[in-house]
Amino acid sequence: MKTPDPPRPTDGELEILAVLWSRGPATVRDVHEAISRRKATQYTTVLKLMQIMAEKNLVRRDESQRAHVYQPCRSKEWTRRQLAGDLLARAFGGSAASFVMGALAARKASRAELEEIRRLLDEYEKGSR
Repeated sequence: MKTPDPPRPTDGELEILAVLWSRGPATVRDVHEAISRRKATQYTTVLKLMQIMAEKNLVRRDESQRAHVYQPCRSKEWTRRQLAGDLLARAFGGSAASFVMGALAARKASRAELEEIRRLLDEYEKGSR
């Protein structure tokens, strides 16, 4: 039987996942140190969040060593698709065009970003035929 998809991560959980995606499997201490470089945070807060994330199947915990090692259950790309799909449905009524225009209206895209978006749309169109 297929395990259910994990729930949508919170902002704090996404911050932890970003560390794990960039550095690979890590201990709570490793994650805490990475986050502490950007903002003040308590070790116990990171520990509790990572324990909750393990219960929610957002991360896997390897308990074979004294310091438990955590890794994401899902890839960065899978999680981004999940978040985008949820936002698309909840805030944009399922309209991909409204979603893209909302993103572009929120922050001015550079010329290079617009060219990349055009290239990605061309690739997408070729692949969906």
